[in-house]
Amino acid sequence: LKEDRPGSLYNILKEFACRNINLTRLESRPAKKDLGDYVFMIDLEGHLHDENIFEAIEVLRKSVYLVKILGSYPKWIESNRR
Repeated sequence: LKEDRPGSLYNILKEFACRNINLTRLESRPAKKDLGDYVFMIDLEGHLHDENIFEAIEVLRKSVYLVKILGSYPKWIESNRR
């Protein structure tokens, strides 16, 4: 986050909630750069090409130092089996 203040993480998470994006994992790790800085990793349901996902990521890009997409995969839908 660009500013460490109360509610910063909430403001990031609400961007997903207001777009009805299900977060399946949220993990934090200490950043190697500065003491007290953290890196957050988020897994979510959706694809980067989904409008609501794209919008949330764009808002994040304005609020944090770095957004790095490690992968984006379409949801597998089981077809009718014989």
